Amino acid sequence: MRNPILILLTMFVCTACHFDMQEVDMSSGNVGMKVSRYDHLQYEATVLNSVSALQKMNLDFPRATKLLIEDILVLGRVNDPEINEHLCAYYSDSVLVHLMEDALAKYEDMSFIEKGLAKGFKALRKEIPDIPIPKVYSQISALNQSVVVEDSLLGFSIDKYMGADYPLYRKYYYDSQLRSMTPERILPDCFTFYLFSLYPFRWDTKFRTLFDIIVYRGKINWVVRQILDIESNEELMGYTEEEENWCRKNKERLWEWMKSREHLTSTDPMIIRAYTHPDPNVVFKGEKVPPLIGLWLGTELVDEYVEKHPNISMTELLDLQDFRELLER
Repeated sequence: MRNPILILLTMFVCTACHFDMQEVDMSSGNVGMKVSRYDHLQYEATVLNSVSALQKMNLDFPRATKLLIEDILVLGRVNDPEINEHLCAYYSDSVLVHLMEDALAKYEDMSFIEKGLAKGFKALRKEIPDIPIPKVYSQISALNQSVVVEDSLLGFSIDKYMGADYPLYRKYYYDSQLRSMTPERILPDCFTFYLFSLYPFRWDTKFRTLFDIIVYRGKINWVVRQILDIESNEELMGYTEEEENWCRKNKERLWEWMKSREHLTSTDPMIIRAYTHPDPNVVFKGEKVPPLIGLWLGTELVDEYVEKHPNISMTELLDLQDFRELLER
């Protein structure tokens, strides 16, 4: 299995065969969301040796199958003569078969995800009328990518959201990673990575400091929190009550600490990683801080920016690149 903490973002690849976009009732603004069960076909094709299921994977889900084979599992080219045999052999591993069965049993009902997707995309369509609504599907990525995005396609891997207490995870993940592998993370992750694809970060010399990165992530978090009605930034980050209290108590001290050590203006990958990685490895005055502390702080900064600019639209916020006035807060 490949590195389980990576998340694939394949964006804007156009193909002749593709999913239709989700249906939208323009008169009411309602968005009808249905999760296509590609994971069912995967299981039937590879574990139950169903030829018809394998045909449906290729005919009804050509792009999802191409992404799975070429980008997620890296088994070869989708049109290789023996690729179907390679795919079935890969999923025949007994541990993976057990994982697939557990995942399908846990996610037999997708209604709570479909309702959340409909709610979020309806809210986005209200603020950004021309935003495309993707076709959404569920898959089993063999503990590889959590979310995949390509043009009008959005997929999430149910085997990556089995819950922090799922026994198999202990072999591959640290405790700091497990907290993000719960069913509650599916909706925020789907919207986060879909917005990443539509509003990508500018990796140019002018805007690539730690400050730029955390504020970029902060504005995406801010939008996700609004459209899903998440009560607080701490809830969005999945913090415990103890971590929430730490953040509220130390927010200003943390900001001054980062400024005084010129971390905010740094482009050093190690410094950036320290503030944006799930492993809580930032030591602040002898204390370990909550994970992803930089992303939490970035979302707090965007909260402050919106308060100072109450007339800014969601579209304008997402398009905005320069938040440097906040450096003088």
